[in-house]
Amino acid sequence: MKKEVTTTGNTVEAAVSQGAKELGVDVSYVTYEVLEMPKKGFLGFGETLAKVRVEFTETPELAALRLMRTILSDMEIDADAQLTYPNGERQITVIGEDAAILIGHHGDTLESLQYLINLAASRSEGSERDLPSFGRISVDIENYRAKREDTLRRLARRMADKVVKYGKNVTLEPMNPNERRIIHSEVQKIKGVTTVSIGEDTQRRVVIYPEGGTVDENDMPAQTQSSGHRRRRRRS
Repeated sequence: MKKEVTTTGNTVEAAVSQGAKELGVDVSYVTYEVLEMPKKGFLGFGETLAKVRVEFTETPELAALRLMRTILSDMEIDADAQLTYPNGERQITVIGEDAAILIGHHGDTLESLQYLINLAASRSEGSERDLPSFGRISVDIENYRAKREDTLRRLARRMADKVVKYGKNVTLEPMNPNERRIIHSEVQKIKGVTTVSIGEDTQRRVVIYPEGGTVDENDMPAQTQSSGHRRRRRRS
């Protein structure tokens, strides 16, 4: 989405800064065209202000970043958000101890926030779809995702060792798709055990069990069994 304004100032820089302010973005995100250079005049007469056309094209990434910074500002959270590219992937990285409030229990709030950020980015393209057509932008706060992945991999190894030792299935707590993938991936490295995802929606979880073993309805939480849901043997 392209936006533009025409502004004036005592200098070109001042006019550009004013234009960025009117567009509601940082001056580093705009381009400009000088329409008229400033002139000092004589004895205060004939002075001419600089006149510029300031343009801003809002990409999905910038729309996402702008929303993230707005959320931090509105919630009075002392933190900064930056657009980063870890491993070549687009990510909004939030740094600031106060930002931890946006993580939630095991990242629940963070996942919801990431969904909203991506929805805003998608709408910046004029799309009315819930999922962005340009690909996902991840959101990370205080390096939470790396810490959580390390915790999950250690959990997977510990529970897999337990299954090997006692020969009994272990059912983990409900997890989102990305966290379940981490568990599946780590257990695949261990001989004698395998995994399957069971449950529905937010109650979907991973069962770690001996190779050649079975997973039955007793591995399902009681509230899920009573709803009549059947197990599904897939790794998603």
